[in-house]
Amino acid sequence: MASLTLNVDEGLLRRARIRALQQGTSVNQLVRQWLEHYLDEDADRQIGESLVETFNQAAANSGPAPWRWSREELYEERLGEHGR
Repeated sequence: MASLTLNVDEGLLRRARIRALQQGTSVNQLVRQWLEHYLDEDADRQIGESLVETFNQAAANSGPAPWRWSREELYEERLGEHGR
């Protein structure tokens, strides 16, 4: 495992240590968890962008629909005999 040295305000580090103790963990573990969460968000964003691009390509390649529904066809089942 690699080591990382950070320069932070003493008060900030003290508060982080207290919070970590209250949570039964360490500042090191909190930083590791934050980094993992940070990278997961980036991966999720990339997946979302990839899906949008895929949908856009599919829409561009599908061309126009071979038919268009009429208003009557869209409401035919709902209207049944009463609507005519």
